[in-house]
Amino acid sequence: MRLVVGLGNPGIDYEQTPHNVGFAVVEELARRNGVSFKRGPVAECSTASISGQELVLVRPLSYMNLSGRPVASVLHWHKLRPIDLIVVCDDVNLPFGRLRIRPSGGAGGQKGLRSIIETLGGEEFPRLRLGVGGGYPGADIGSYVLRRLRGKELEAMNEMVARAADAIEHWLESGLDSAMNRHNVSGDANE
Repeated sequence: MRLVVGLGNPGIDYEQTPHNVGFAVVEELARRNGVSFKRGPVAECSTASISGQELVLVRPLSYMNLSGRPVASVLHWHKLRPIDLIVVCDDVNLPFGRLRIRPSGGAGGQKGLRSIIETLGGEEFPRLRLGVGGGYPGADIGSYVLRRLRGKELEAMNEMVARAADAIEHWLESGLDSAMNRHNVSGDANE
């Protein structure tokens, strides 16, 4: 069993924002598998089977910066280890549309990842970062990631979310190295 945790903020005010792309990816995986989320005490969860692997799709009910406790609680409930976890989140330091899969590593300024690392006591869990751009010097990151996308920006985000769901499916079917080789590329076909 694997846990696929999409990071974001709960509530309609945060839908269609760059900060909630993690939620959008687990929602896309649930949609593809015809399953729905059930609200628990710390997270909304759904179970699915992809490539013969049982998954728990997770949307923590805490705000992004406090994701560690809900993730640890769901891991504990299912008697899983951090290595059984896949975290999906936004990354302002990657260009918009770029995907980056890593087997482990630091938070890189992503406060949801930092919360999970601090709560679990280590960085040894896989993650998929979705580039949302905006991380230039002097930027107001909070306003940038919490703004609602519209039009072409929303279309581009939805396309990136679909590619990220494809990457998770590939990962589960063919392994981490294969997924990294195929999906750690730019979202720009011209690059």
